[in-house]
Amino acid sequence: MMPRLGEKYDVDIEVTSKPKGDYLTDEYFALDLPVAPAIMVGDEIVTEGKDIDDQAVETVICRQLGLPEPEPPQEGMIKRFFG
Repeated sequence: MMPRLGEKYDVDIEVTSKPKGDYLTDEYFALDLPVAPAIMVGDEIVTEGKDIDDQAVETVICRQLGLPEPEPPQEGMIKRFFG
Protein backbone atom coordinates (compact mmCIF):
# COMPACT_ATOMS: atom_id res chain seq x y z
CA MET A 1 0.00 0.00 0.00
CA MET A 2 2.62 2.57 1.02
CA PRO A 3 4.88 2.34 -2.06
CA ARG A 4 1.86 2.74 -4.33
CA LEU A 5 0.68 5.84 -2.47
CA GLY A 6 4.23 7.25 -2.40
CA GLU A 7 4.36 6.97 -6.19
CA LYS A 8 0.88 8.43 -6.66
CA TYR A 9 1.36 11.48 -4.39
CA ASP A 10 4.38 13.66 -3.68
CA VAL A 11 4.99 12.33 -0.17
CA ASP A 12 7.92 10.77 1.64
CA ILE A 13 7.16 7.39 3.16
CA GLU A 14 9.10 6.34 6.25
CA VAL A 15 8.60 2.83 7.56
CA THR A 16 9.82 1.93 11.04
CA SER A 17 9.87 -1.71 11.99
CA LYS A 18 11.07 -3.11 15.30
CA PRO A 19 10.39 -6.20 17.34
CA LYS A 20 7.03 -5.94 19.12
CA GLY A 21 8.70 -5.78 22.54
CA ASP A 22 10.48 -2.53 21.59
CA TYR A 23 7.10 -0.80 21.23
CA LEU A 24 6.07 -1.79 24.77
CA THR A 25 8.90 -0.11 26.67
CA ASP A 26 8.73 3.00 28.86
CA GLU A 27 11.25 4.66 26.54
CA TYR A 28 8.95 4.20 23.54
CA PHE A 29 5.92 5.57 25.41
CA ALA A 30 8.01 8.59 26.46
CA LEU A 31 8.40 9.48 22.75
CA ASP A 32 4.61 10.07 22.60
CA LEU A 33 4.31 8.04 19.41
CA PRO A 34 1.28 5.90 18.52
CA VAL A 35 0.99 2.25 19.52
CA ALA A 36 2.18 -0.02 16.72
CA PRO A 37 0.98 -0.92 14.19
CA ALA A 38 0.21 2.67 13.31
CA ILE A 39 0.03 5.07 10.39
CA MET A 40 0.74 8.78 10.75
CA VAL A 41 0.31 11.38 8.01
CA GLY A 42 2.12 14.52 9.06
CA ASP A 43 1.31 14.92 12.75
CA GLU A 44 -2.08 13.21 12.41
CA ILE A 45 -2.42 9.65 13.70
CA VAL A 46 -4.58 7.89 11.12
CA THR A 47 -4.70 4.57 12.96
CA GLU A 48 -2.93 2.90 15.83
CA GLY A 49 -3.07 -0.64 17.11
CA LYS A 50 -5.17 -1.91 14.20
CA ASP A 51 -5.31 -2.20 10.42
CA ILE A 52 -6.91 0.33 8.08
CA ASP A 53 -7.95 0.19 4.44
CA ASP A 54 -6.09 1.93 1.61
CA GLN A 55 -8.98 4.29 0.89
CA ALA A 56 -8.89 5.82 4.38
CA VAL A 57 -5.13 6.42 4.25
CA GLU A 58 -5.35 7.92 0.76
CA THR A 59 -8.14 10.25 1.91
CA VAL A 60 -6.00 11.58 4.79
CA ILE A 61 -3.00 12.05 2.48
CA CYS A 62 -5.16 14.08 0.06
CA ARG A 63 -6.52 16.18 2.92
CA GLN A 64 -2.96 16.91 4.16
CA LEU A 65 -1.85 17.90 0.63
CA GLY A 66 -4.93 20.05 0.01
CA LEU A 67 -6.07 17.81 -2.84
CA PRO A 68 -9.61 16.62 -3.54
CA GLU A 69 -10.43 13.38 -1.77
CA PRO A 70 -10.39 10.29 -4.00
CA GLU A 71 -13.62 8.74 -5.20
CA PRO A 72 -14.68 5.65 -3.25
CA PRO A 73 -13.97 2.43 -5.14
CA GLN A 74 -16.76 0.95 -7.22
CA GLU A 75 -18.44 -1.97 -5.51
CA GLY A 76 -18.62 -5.21 -7.45
CA MET A 77 -21.86 -6.85 -8.53
CA ILE A 78 -21.66 -9.58 -5.90
CA LYS A 79 -21.23 -7.08 -3.07
CA ARG A 80 -24.18 -5.00 -4.35
CA PHE A 81 -26.43 -8.05 -4.38
CA PHE A 82 -25.23 -9.76 -1.20
CA GLY A 83 -23.77 -6.71 0.57
